[in-house]
Amino acid sequence: MPFNLKRLLPQRSKKSSKSNKFGTFDGVFLPTLLTILGAVMYLRTGWVVGNAGLMGGLLIITMANIITFCTGLSISSVATNIRVGAGGSFSIISQSLGLEVGGSVNLPFYLAQAISVAFYIFAFTEGWQSIFPNHPATLVLFAAYGVCYMVAFVSVELAARIRYPILLIISFSLLSAFLGATGFFRAEPLYSPQLWGTFPDGTFWEVFAVFFPAVTGVLAGVNLSGTLQKPRQNIPRGTIGAIVVSYLVYMILAYWTSLVATPEELVNNFTVMVSKAAFGWAIQIGILAATFSAALNSLVGAPRVLQAMAA
Repeated sequence: MPFNLKRLLPQRSKKSSKSNKFGTFDGVFLPTLLTILGAVMYLRTGWVVGNAGLMGGLLIITMANIITFCTGLSISSVATNIRVGAGGSFSIISQSLGLEVGGSVNLPFYLAQAISVAFYIFAFTEGWQSIFPNHPATLVLFAAYGVCYMVAFVSVELAARIRYPILLIISFSLLSAFLGATGFFRAEPLYSPQLWGTFPDGTFWEVFAVFFPAVTGVLAGVNLSGTLQKPRQNIPRGTIGAIVVSYLVYMILAYWTSLVATPEELVNNFTVMVSKAAFGWAIQIGILAATFSAALNSLVGAPRVLQAMAA
């Protein structure tokens, strides 16, 4: 009888393989939402309101989300009419416009995702040093990247499990911010919002350009299409749902910042959320969780795009 190596390897049935795949919430909605709600939300939302005023800030947030919402609708319309394979955006574009266009678009997209990991890790390191200034920056940087790499190397399932505590941390940090406007945690009265700002730090479009990266990341869940149970259903529901929820969070947060601080303080103090929240340490931990989550999502999603192009 000839020796068969496959008989010694563990065999995974189709049923168990399908059961290990993700649905709309954990496969698309959660990674997309956690990528959108990043460090810019904590550090620049108040700055936008301080420059543009409450109505101007809400207008900037709405315009930015209209762009990402149209992107989400485009992805959804294509994903529901084709058989989405692994590789997310590469699979969608290559089946719609051809392999040449899919490769030329997704190669720079992969490079951007890969390079963005370094920026997220640097942001995590700066946030960590704001809490622990005596820790060596180089050690923190390599430790954070090492943890992200090990999680991405082990399995996408482990990355999915880590997203749940990250979601709880970010949710608690936002709750801490909103509680900071209540009378129980705030002794001084709330301020009257300035409806239209004077833009001391730049023009309307310059402020818009600074804020716009806060709403990007809508392809974080699409890139995991190969791990989804029903991509044609999961991608539209998860992507649009994450965009809508993040839009509501930004709108409420903009209104909150206009109540708890003056326009001058919002413009000059990027960490106004730390000082105005009920628990400032929760905001600092939320920044760490947001930057770590963004780095992890990019490190998990980018190789799948490259793998699909090489297949």
